Amino acid sequence: MKSHLHRYLRTAREAVLWKLDGLSEYDVRRPLTPTGTNLLGLVKHLAGVEMGYFGDTFGRPFPEPLPWMSDEAELNADMWATADESREDIVALYQRAGVHSDVTIDALDLDSTGAVPWWPEERRTVTLHLILIHMIAETNRHAGHADIVRELIDGTAGLRPDNDNLPPGDAPWWDDYRARLERVAREADA
Repeated sequence: MKSHLHRYLRTAREAVLWKLDGLSEYDVRRPLTPTGTNLLGLVKHLAGVEMGYFGDTFGRPFPEPLPWMSDEAELNADMWATADESREDIVALYQRAGVHSDVTIDALDLDSTGAVPWWPEERRTVTLHLILIHMIAETNRHAGHADIVRELIDGTAGLRPDNDNLPPGDAPWWDDYRARLERVAREADA
């Protein structure tokens, strides 16, 4: 069971990182939603989240300081990369966070307990099993955000470079499909 959960987490991590491939510095950083969602910010956020859930929760703190996670940090500082934070640095940080998390996952049993310091007291005590499920959901949620942002940038969509999980269709087919959905939406609203 643990190996299956761990595989799902690793697959989600890979999907997030794939969304950066082949894009310019501008494209990985540019905000494409009203709340500023951007690809590199999603990676930075997920690095911090993994460090917290698989590190602090189980008494295995990540050895590097994260200034954007401190109480003094600017609001939402974990959701975007400053000009001084390179793509390479953030990707490498996410990979180190993954290795740190993997060590925790490998070392503990699924029923090993920890405490999530930022959760309400009545829910604070957790098992590795629960945190694995939580992080699979969290990472896939943000992989979905990354998928949409990447599609807005250059039309690339899907799970992996070798498997987009989309129905086959060329550009005219997708144009017709989208136009049909627009017609249905307008008819439903009439």
